[in-house]
Amino acid sequence: MNTSPTLHALERLDPARFETPGILKRLVSAHRWLAEFKGAAAAMPNQNILLNTLGLQESKDSSEIENIVTTHDELFRETAQDSATSPAAKEVARYNRALRIGFEAVRRSRLLTGNHIIEIQSVLEQNRAGYRKVPGTVLKNGAGQVVYTPPTPERLPGLMSDLERFINDNELFETDPLVKMALIHHQFESIHPFYDGNGRTGRIVNVLYLVKEGLLDTPVLYLSRAIVRSKADYYRLLQDVRERDQWEQWVLYMLDAIGRTAKDGITVIEAIKAVLMQTKHRIRDNYKFYSQDLLNNLFSHPYTKIEFLQQDLQVSRLTATRYLDALAADGLLRKQKIGRSNYYINEPLYRILAGEAPPARDS
Repeated sequence: MNTSPTLHALERLDPARFETPGILKRLVSAHRWLAEFKGAAAAMPNQNILLNTLGLQESKDSSEIENIVTTHDELFRETAQDSATSPAAKEVARYNRALRIGFEAVRRSRLLTGNHIIEIQSVLEQNRAGYRKVPGTVLKNGAGQVVYTPPTPERLPGLMSDLERFINDNELFETDPLVKMALIHHQFESIHPFYDGNGRTGRIVNVLYLVKEGLLDTPVLYLSRAIVRSKADYYRLLQDVRERDQWEQWVLYMLDAIGRTAKDGITVIEAIKAVLMQTKHRIRDNYKFYSQDLLNNLFSHPYTKIEFLQQDLQVSRLTATRYLDALAADGLLRKQKIGRSNYYINEPLYRILAGEAPPARDS
């Protein structure tokens, strides 16, 4: 077995091999669901709600692939700046920050560059080490045999430069952008350019590429959940490309993941919108202090705090406390003291993000 296959620039592949009936059929379905998902997300009155909530869900699922496991409670408390949360929750929160930083960079430049990717990884890992200067971690099979060795350090700048050009020059390889996303992801994971954080960085690159191509307005398609559910297939198909040039099967897998994720995401967005509207009417009908800023706060922070409301509404601490305590007394929020902090938990939103949304629709 060749454990060190030579990685070439992706444009050496023949685009025609991705025009099979099976791939074309999956592309139609994936684009259909992705377009509907984009429309559902665009209909949300405040996009920051989705960035905060779905972005956190993506952060949790992507980290779980790397066996960085945290609970929703810990994650939401970490984003509420609770120093008592676990190291895993802090890592997941860093993923969310890296995702947002990458999104802002792509939105400004309409490019996804090698420097952007380095910046994303540096936020994830809290260092500025850049590309690795040592051999990459070899992959072994269940019998302990080496099945893949990443490229040597001196090759990394050239390989990443080729990948950057492939990402940003649409004339270099004329194929559907969803096919390109699958190829980009495989190439990045095979280059394995960093000491650590390659998997999570690669999954951020996936969603940012869709933003760059205009297929998403905001990076809220949490593709990692589909990978978590089929983790064995994900790693097997990655390796099948390296060993047997099985690109087509890899692309089919990624297209299925996009379609499934988009369909599930529509269900989640619709559930959030329904709860948001119910909460809006209930507060507006019963409280003189109703405002859109208040509603945005309650749905941007599943665990909100007095300090958050002070900042978002520009009110005193006493006023913010009065608002939140009134909503908790009415059952709209659940007040919970953890350590020194009082949290006001939007339980319907929490349940949706924890996976208790209604079942996805049939295709």
